[in-house]
Amino acid sequence: MSTPLAAPPLPAATLPRLVASLGGVGFIRPAPGTWGSAIVLPTVLLGPDACLALAALLALLGWWALERLPDARTDPGWVVIDEGAGQSIALAALPLGAGATGVILAFVLFRLFDITKPGPVGWADRQKGTTGVMLDDLIAGALAAALILALRFWEVLS
Repeated sequence: MSTPLAAPPLPAATLPRLVASLGGVGFIRPAPGTWGSAIVLPTVLLGPDACLALAALLALLGWWALERLPDARTDPGWVVIDEGAGQSIALAALPLGAGATGVILAFVLFRLFDITKPGPVGWADRQKGTTGVMLDDLIAGALAAALILALRFWEVLS
């Protein structure tokens, strides 16, 4: 009887790096942040609760991973779990079955706030370490969600 071969142990930083890059998506060029945002878009098909759950999960995993990767606390381009979390917050503001227009709006608004860093997004981005890396995208997602909810309230977006 032979014993199954065991996989060699992974370097300690491999799992956190895999998590922070959303399974390697952060290494896609160009525009890794855009790819990190796009990868979570299908979650909208499961509804707002699923989007919020994904946002919470990615935020927690992001904090966990970045605390184990000192080189990632300066927000290198390959760290995109923060974009996934923020984009998920923006998607959570859409009703179930929002359609392509709603998804595109949530995507564009989140990327706009993430890139331009208005007000509180810029403040969060200037924070040091893991907090700065994660918080600016969470706030950008919240701003995009607030605008989407306002548009829904005013019945501009259904």
